[in-house]
Amino acid sequence: MAYNGRVSPSDDLPLFPAQSVGATRDVYTVSRLNKEVRLLLESGLPVLWLEGELSNFAAPASGHWYFSLKDAQAQVRCAMWRQRNSLLRFRPKEGMHVLARARVGLYEPRGEYQLIVEHLEEAGEGALKREFEKLKTRLAAEGLFAAERKRPLPAVPRRIGVVTSPTGAAIHDILRVLRARFPAAAVLIYPTAVQGAAAVPEIVRAIEAASRRRECDVLIVARGGGSLEDLWCFNDERVARAIAASRVPTISGVGHEVDVTIADFVADVRAPTPSAAALAAVPDKAAWLEMLAQFQVRFAASMGRAVRAQALALGGLSQRLQVSHPGARLAQHAQRLDDLDMRLRSALRGSLLHQRQRLENLGTRMWRENPRHRLEVLCARAATLRQRMVTAFAGSLGKLEQRLALSARTLDAVSPLATIGRGFAVVTRVDNGKLLRDASQAPAGTEIEARLSKGRLRATVYKQVTDEDA
Repeated sequence: MAYNGRVSPSDDLPLFPAQSVGATRDVYTVSRLNKEVRLLLESGLPVLWLEGELSNFAAPASGHWYFSLKDAQAQVRCAMWRQRNSLLRFRPKEGMHVLARARVGLYEPRGEYQLIVEHLEEAGEGALKREFEKLKTRLAAEGLFAAERKRPLPAVPRRIGVVTSPTGAAIHDILRVLRARFPAAAVLIYPTAVQGAAAVPEIVRAIEAASRRRECDVLIVARGGGSLEDLWCFNDERVARAIAASRVPTISGVGHEVDVTIADFVADVRAPTPSAAALAAVPDKAAWLEMLAQFQVRFAASMGRAVRAQALALGGLSQRLQVSHPGARLAQHAQRLDDLDMRLRSALRGSLLHQRQRLENLGTRMWRENPRHRLEVLCARAATLRQRMVTAFAGSLGKLEQRLALSARTLDAVSPLATIGRGFAVVTRVDNGKLLRDASQAPAGTEIEARLSKGRLRATVYKQVTDEDA
């Protein structure tokens, strides 16, 4: 019969089994019970994410945080150690709605179960970030962010489409950059809202209209900077799929440089700002004018080279005609015969000289390879190296002794212990060990420690005295 935690009158078995006479009872102490319950909780439950309202916040001098998380029906005690809460970029406040990652534990001295919090974040932004990462992972798995589906932008667009608010700062920045960089390109604005729930269908309709009409060579989807909530319409799945389905190459220029949206990953090109999107959409007119000037110079140089090449070819044909004359060829062969005769004589003299030098070298090598001669050379070299080693060791030892004496004098001069010995003291806060340089760092009630030349003193600040009070 399965046990469901309740006892029914129809149960045949007693609630507690009868013990036989002489059986040894396993009697728990309270400490042992609490310890085993803590181990069961820590090993039986995984790391959890909880969302709730923060209350009863306390931050004692130890640096640890103690607080409660509650909802409408219940609450639970929490502890966050100093090593963990020092990593947070905000300080919790009463009533704050937070999201916590924690392990379940038990405070053994009081037998109270609690959560050991490892990470804490504000619930609203954290939820948006989780939704962002979830959608990003799903779309990436579908291949919407793949590099192979990214299309190149046209080198010289005739017309540029812009999906943005007609009254926002982004459109003014885009138009200003386009006028300065490439005024020949026309601009077609698809006006939409860029914030709030109503903005999503408007942005989708504008992108679909631009894709269907094909009246632009490139499409910029942009808006100015803002919070994560302000930019959230560009993290909508419908907008991402509309950008992915667009038949016109797209540039995403949403927010500031640090802002990243789903639209940035789906677009063919991601620009950090609306102005940067305009820069990416068109070429630089100055660069194009310079390139055309270079083409002109290169064309003129190419024509000059072609004329010179034809002239050289004509001169070469004339020379070949003169060289082909039989008399000239006969003179060349006679000269070559004389040249070969002189080269043969020179080669014979060189060969005899080489053999003579080789014979002399072999005699020299035989004398050098004599064991007695080599032994004398090695003994002389060993004596020289021994003398050099003794001289170098003596000089090096003297330099090291001088450096050691100088370092000892320098260390003694800058030692903080010497300063303390003259009556000064080093004062630090007991709770965090930080060195105190200003009285404002230790308000009344702070426990401090003064290190003297002999021993340490601990005291509690009674009052801060400024220079004016003194």
